[in-house]
Amino acid sequence: MINIPSTIKISFRALMVNKMRSALTMLGIIIGVGAVIAMLAVGTGASQKISEQISSIGSNLLIILPGATTAGGVRMGAGTQPTLTMGDAEAIQKECPAVSDVGPVLNGIAQVVYGNQNWSTGVVGTTPSMLAVRDWPLAAGRPFTQQDVNSATKVCLLGQTVVDNLFGDTDPIGQIIRINKLPFTVIGVLARKGQSPMGQDQDDTIYIPVTTAQKKLFGTAFAGMVRIIMVKAKSTEDLDRAEAQINELLRQRHHIGPKQENDFTVRNLTQMMQVAEESTKVMTLLLGAIASVSLLVGGIGIMNIMLVSVTERTREIGIRMAIGAKTWDIRLQFIIEALTLSLAGGVVGVIIGVSGSKILSMLAGWPTIVSPLSILLSFSFSGLVGIFFGFYPAYKASLLNPIDALRYE
Repeated sequence: MINIPSTIKISFRALMVNKMRSALTMLGIIIGVGAVIAMLAVGTGASQKISEQISSIGSNLLIILPGATTAGGVRMGAGTQPTLTMGDAEAIQKECPAVSDVGPVLNGIAQVVYGNQNWSTGVVGTTPSMLAVRDWPLAAGRPFTQQDVNSATKVCLLGQTVVDNLFGDTDPIGQIIRINKLPFTVIGVLARKGQSPMGQDQDDTIYIPVTTAQKKLFGTAFAGMVRIIMVKAKSTEDLDRAEAQINELLRQRHHIGPKQENDFTVRNLTQMMQVAEESTKVMTLLLGAIASVSLLVGGIGIMNIMLVSVTERTREIGIRMAIGAKTWDIRLQFIIEALTLSLAGGVVGVIIGVSGSKILSMLAGWPTIVSPLSILLSFSFSGLVGIFFGFYPAYKASLLNPIDALRYE
C-alpha cells in the first residue's frame, strides 16, 4: 500500500533542498497564470464596456435612413437625398404590428446660450416616443407632450453634458436658454447615458419637439421632412419581422415599383452592435489562448528540471527501491513534486495576475474585470500542466533498475 503522507514529506524535502532552482522552475507557471488572468480581465472588461454602451443606445433598434442621390455619375450614399416624412413615421407606428415605438428625427448643430455661458451642441427634433425608443428616462422635470409637438412649442430637454456646461450646479428646470437666438424653456433633464460604441458623448444633446425644429429652428426642404426614423421592435425576435414590414410599407408609400431600388435604407442597429460585442468576446478568448502558451512553456520547464532531478537522485531512488519502495511510490513522489511546483506557481501567478490587472486599469485607464471563473480555470490548468509534464519524469524514475541505480555515480 502506498504511504502517501510519507511520499509527500519526501517530495517537499527534495524541493526545499534546491530552493532557488524550485523558484526559477515555478517562474514559467507564475508568468503564465498571471498573463492569462490579466488578459482575460482586460478582454472581459472591454466586452462589458461595449455591452453597456450598446444597452445605452437602446434595445431592439432599427434605424431608417433616407435615400441616396447621384451627382455627376457618383452615387453619394444613404442619407444624401431627403425622402422620409412625419407621415412615414406615423404610418410605421400604426401599420407595423412588430413595431413598439417610433421616433422621427430632424437634427442639427446649434449654439446654445444661457446667461454668459454658451455651448455648441447637437439639437434633436423628435416626438415624445423617442424616450421610449432610446430607453432614456428623465433625471428631472417632465417630457414634452404630443400637444407640444402639435403646437410647435419652444420647450426642450437637456442632456447632462449641456447642463454641466451651461448651468453648473444651478437647477436648469424652468430656465430660459437661447438656441440659435430663439428662447426655449427647459422642462426636463435627461438621465446620463455616457459614450456610445462609436465614442460619441450621448449626453451632449438637446431634445425639442420635431415640429419646432421643422418650423422654427432648422427648416425643411419640404413639409414634414425628417432626416432619420428610429424604430423600436417589440422584441429581439421581432426585429427581422419589423424590418420586413417597414420595407414593404415604405415601398408602398413611396410608390416604388417591383424593379426599382428603395429610396430609403433600413439598418438593424442592434445586430450591428451585437457583432461588435461578439468580436470583443472572440478577442478575449484569443488573448487568453495566447497567454496560455506561457503555461505550456512553464510546464516544459518543470519537465526539464524533473528529468535533471531524476538523474541527480538516481542513487537515492535505488536505495528507496532496495528497502522496499514500490514503483508507484517512486512515481507518485515525482508527480507530487511537479504538482507542488505547478500549484505554488499558480497561487503566486493568481496574485500577480489580479494585482497586475488592477494596476493596468489604473495606469492605462482600461476597464478590467477579474472573474472568479478565470482564476479557477488558470489555477486548475496550472495543476493539470504539473501533472501532465511531471508524469514522464516520474515514469522514467519508476522504471530504474535498483541494482543499476545503486551503482550510478
